[in-house]
Amino acid sequence: MGSFKYGVSTYSYVNDYGSIMTLDDAFDHIADTGATGIEILGEGQVEGYPNPSSAWLDRWFGLLDRYKLEPTNMCSWVDMRLTLSRNLTIEEGAAELEQDLRLAHQLGFKFLRPKFGVMSHDLIPEANWEGYVERNLDLAHKLGIVICPEIHAPTPIRHQVVDGYIQFIERTGTKNFGLMIDTGIFQDRPLIHWGSHQITDEMRAHMDFLNGIRVNPEELLDIAQYVVFVQAKFHDIDEHLEDQNIPWKPVISALKRAGYSGYLSSEYEGLRAPWRAIDQVRRQQVLLRKLEREYDQGMFA
Repeated sequence: MGSFKYGVSTYSYVNDYGSIMTLDDAFDHIADTGATGIEILGEGQVEGYPNPSSAWLDRWFGLLDRYKLEPTNMCSWVDMRLTLSRNLTIEEGAAELEQDLRLAHQLGFKFLRPKFGVMSHDLIPEANWEGYVERNLDLAHKLGIVICPEIHAPTPIRHQVVDGYIQFIERTGTKNFGLMIDTGIFQDRPLIHWGSHQITDEMRAHMDFLNGIRVNPEELLDIAQYVVFVQAKFHDIDEHLEDQNIPWKPVISALKRAGYSGYLSSEYEGLRAPWRAIDQVRRQQVLLRKLEREYDQGMFA
């Protein structure tokens, strides 16, 4: 059985990044956790996106070499409402996705998470998403990149969104499209803070997922063959390394039994107080490694 690989998404530091944290600082904090992978937001963290300068590229590869980090996943967006008068055509959306595939490859990434426009509260993607992706499968294969939309709350695993992605994989036979799991779907206790906001009853009334959609981690076993990347979403881990929202022990157990040996990429989305994310990411990295070690040693009941 293979071991997990550990990474960190720079989204974890989103309120610090660009204010009290530079790109160099982010690399330093990620490497300091013992992680080996870095995940970024293309539009938000590539200077000059989508055409970074040669100087920025030199800096990027210099940092990768200095800190011995591997580019894992680049997050991107296909914005179906670039104009308010109409949605993107398939050709336009495919061009946006192609642009990000080429940038991801230029920066050394192996995964690209496109965020498609959605049509409902439970995140059903716009109808043209298949056209965008299918027109880029040959390019993704050539570049060695897997396109992986995320399964994100309030979308559960047993849902038409997931079924649609799996049907696309089965229909095309592609190895360059897969599922990214955002572990926020396993949240089973309510959030106290969301970003910089204290959660109010009014917020809960309009956003049920703030209480957690409580997907059973065992459901991972049903779709494991299609899962290529895991964003280890979390909100609050206390000083005793107890996560206040995500039941990590059954999540780790399910991933292990499913044979997953890819990245767990920390994605902190809790209280956005200055510097808090740095400590929280360190705590999660310690917690996940501890649980993996205990599972491998047969210490799980």
